[in-house]
Amino acid sequence: MDDTLIIFASDNGSALTKEQDSYLRTGGDLRGRKSEVYEGGIKSPLIAFWKGKIIPGSSSNHISAFWDFLPTCAEIVKVKTPENIDGISYLPTLLGKTDKQKQHDYLYWERSQSQAIRKGDMKADIVYDKATQKQNIEIYNLAKDPFEKNNLAETMPEFKAEFLKIAQTARVESEIFPLVKKAKKAKVKTH
Repeated sequence: MDDTLIIFASDNGSALTKEQDSYLRTGGDLRGRKSEVYEGGIKSPLIAFWKGKIIPGSSSNHISAFWDFLPTCAEIVKVKTPENIDGISYLPTLLGKTDKQKQHDYLYWERSQSQAIRKGDMKADIVYDKATQKQNIEIYNLAKDPFEKNNLAETMPEFKAEFLKIAQTARVESEIFPLVKKAKKAKVKTH
């Protein structure tokens, strides 16, 4: 058993509807739910046990995402990480070697009509208004405001510009998964 790593991770986000909150409340009191880019929709716990490798009771504030799981496993079993992926191994964090942990420049999420970018303690939530086809950007300092209540976008124009630039360049356009869905044209029946 000494060579067995056990990882427990939750699916992202709270319940889809408020009616399900009584039994699916993984986001606690965080703002948002599954399919939204607020913290309640994307943040999830990860617990790991590895006898003799992970210090019992230790914790970390390392910011990662599920796409970091593959490179972590690859490093553990000593195989080459696939090229051209966004993930970074968090094995150093698991082993308590935080000085050797690589960090993401930023993390990027996308859901229908919205994007989120996390850069250090700062996070931007960009939501598209279907009616106006305009984007609304909200910026939060998650270290001070984990519940995303104090929107700093108007007081931080440098972060606003940086996050909007990342939002434009981080995504890959897709006809199958468009960020902003176009309204379907009504079919006209002819006789």
